[in-house]
Amino acid sequence: MREMEKTADTQVSQKKYSVLMSVYAKDKPEYLFEAIQSMLAQTVPPEQFVIVIDGPVLDELMQPIYEYQRYYVDLFTIVPLEKNKGLGNALNEGLRHCRNELVARMDADDISLPERCEKELACFCEDKGLDICGCNLDEFEGEPENVLTSRVVPSQYEQIRKFMRRRQAFNHPTVIYKKTTVIRAGGYLPLKRKEDFDLFSRMLAEGAKAENLEEHLYLYRVNRENYRRRKSWDNFRSAVYVYWRHLKRKGCSVWDFVIIFVAEVLFFILPVGINEMERLHKY
Repeated sequence: MREMEKTADTQVSQKKYSVLMSVYAKDKPEYLFEAIQSMLAQTVPPEQFVIVIDGPVLDELMQPIYEYQRYYVDLFTIVPLEKNKGLGNALNEGLRHCRNELVARMDADDISLPERCEKELACFCEDKGLDICGCNLDEFEGEPENVLTSRVVPSQYEQIRKFMRRRQAFNHPTVIYKKTTVIRAGGYLPLKRKEDFDLFSRMLAEGAKAENLEEHLYLYRVNRENYRRRKSWDNFRSAVYVYWRHLKRKGCSVWDFVIIFVAEVLFFILPVGINEMERLHKY
């Protein structure tokens, strides 16, 4: 038994993966530093770290990135884009530069706990057919210790498929996925909102196998300004379009779509304060 456990641990520790992160003008250098450091401190460190610079950014944001690239000569791959193309397009570009089949998503202002990638990689070692693995996360404001709430997602495949009928069944920045499966599904679409939901919906529709760890291995930074920015006509229209596509591929029923649509309308028209209270209650 101990030999089997030792072999499994060796397989995980030798598993290669790329980190995929997008950075844009409104990201803060101090948050970016924390995010990168949290991935470098993983118990199973990445073999590659891909950072897409989504359009022009200030020198104060680029300086730490180039310092990391100089210090870790073979680790960092920096992909600069001339114009801001949005998260979906930036991640598609970054995927093309990922040299490993397994890709770990990471946002530029969050924190991954040290064992996050090791535990997700273990799932891929145990199940060779697995395509997506994520985990639960805790939302914090200010300091990481100031946790406001948690996003708990279903863990098992059938639960995930059922949950996806109306809501996102993955915490996007927590996932490790297979590059080929993402590309085969068409990658991210250039959407204002819900580009992750759209991608995972397509992947599941095409037979991708998925699971989520029940552990909370990711700290997600929140602030009210980001929440307000989501309330726009373009974002509302994008969300409805994504769910309409979800309905057309039979990812949900007409009744599911109606419920989703009403929820999006309420999110769009209600004041930020009420929406914020509902969000805290929801997760």
